[in-house]
Amino acid sequence: MRHAAGDGYASAGSLRQNALGVMGILFFVLSAQAPLTGVAGAAPVAVAIGNGPGVPAMYVVAGVVVLLFSVGYVAMGRHVVDAGAFYAYVGKGLGATAGAGSAGVALLAYHAIQAAVYGLFGAVMNGLAVQYLETDVPWWLIALGTMVLVQALGAAGVDVGAKVLAVFVLAEISLLLVFGIVTFLTGGGPEGLAPEASFSLSAALDGAPGVALMFAVASMFGFEATAIYGEEARDPHRTVPQATYLAVVLVTAFFAFTSWMLISAHGPSSSAAAAGKALEAGDGAAFVAAPVSDELGAWAGDALPILLATSLFASILAFHNSANRYLFSLGREGLLPRRLSALNGRQSPWLAGVVQTVIAALLVFPFALAGKDPVLTLFSWLSGLAVLAIMLLYFLTSVSVIVYFRQDGSGDTRVWNTLIAPALGAGGIAGAIWLIIANFTTLIGGDATTAIWLALTVPGALVLGMAMPRLAGRSGRR
Repeated sequence: MRHAAGDGYASAGSLRQNALGVMGILFFVLSAQAPLTGVAGAAPVAVAIGNGPGVPAMYVVAGVVVLLFSVGYVAMGRHVVDAGAFYAYVGKGLGATAGAGSAGVALLAYHAIQAAVYGLFGAVMNGLAVQYLETDVPWWLIALGTMVLVQALGAAGVDVGAKVLAVFVLAEISLLLVFGIVTFLTGGGPEGLAPEASFSLSAALDGAPGVALMFAVASMFGFEATAIYGEEARDPHRTVPQATYLAVVLVTAFFAFTSWMLISAHGPSSSAAAAGKALEAGDGAAFVAAPVSDELGAWAGDALPILLATSLFASILAFHNSANRYLFSLGREGLLPRRLSALNGRQSPWLAGVVQTVIAALLVFPFALAGKDPVLTLFSWLSGLAVLAIMLLYFLTSVSVIVYFRQDGSGDTRVWNTLIAPALGAGGIAGAIWLIIANFTTLIGGDATTAIWLALTVPGALVLGMAMPRLAGRSGRR
């Protein structure tokens, strides 16, 4: 592997070193996860068709599974530092062919989720333009302009992007946390705080807990990006583990607490009906906006769509940086054209960034040309596809961690970190994959035929990725 632990980085072909600390990496991760989008988008669906008031418990379960995965992920990160994290990690344990296959899945996941968010962002910004400017700007034109801006910010350097994201992330999280804290301190809604209605075993298992867990796991998408920035981190063997664990704990606590306060504000016995009513009206975010406005005032409800837009923009920028670093890493390894490893004066992967933006356009504009709804098709379909792809990567990485430390003489003899936790994480992730496949039509909000074709794209990307070494004229050996 090009960047093993202890290796010095050559200045040529290396990303900018010492550019990010723990907080910088954390803001990239939180931006990718788009907390407000997760709360306003996924939570109402999970409450309505999942396990109702027991949804907060599912966020905790999802957080535990991801935390177990993170233990092995971090252990591997101490021995491999590479911008193509999944590709590098899977390749270390399961071999070059499997690593290349995981690279294909990673590229699919990050490009699909970014394209999906472009669709939702375009729709949200269109609504804001109509409301405040009385101008009906096509969503696809908004997406195009955003692509240009994101490309410019990505080329400006990872540290510039981190500063932009910090502002947006703090704004969206702050409003929801203020709502949650005020609701908690005032004793909750019509039925009180009622923690037993959200966190008891009976509440967690009520209704369709599998569906709720599926959406909870989907909300965690993006935390793994901590390792992608290892080359650009200050002291990556310390910074990346800290950022990873901090991201998982903070995101889990945020989603569990915020969803609990939303359910309390509506009343546990009424929450599922309220979420269903909002979804039937075509505005799931109203499940969040109504209690926030009641608790903090009308201004807060008016601010939510604006913060949702900034949240989505931050997510787009974060996924742009993740995807172009995968392209950069694969170009540097020779699995893709080596020109993709070209860096600009700020040591940012500018050509990989351009290619990433072009791919985003190629994914987005067919939906525009076909006149499809950007939320019901582009966002729903590609975000579901991305979640399935990323969960497969988590599973392959967990297995690779176990194999690597059983075979490698790295000296890391910590059984919990290199065997038990990764095995438990792999089991939990396998269960989550089964739930996602079983409920994939629900996740994408489409029909069974569309669900089948989208799901088959994931193994297709795996096979295509495995063929990359041969297509690149390599033997596949490192």
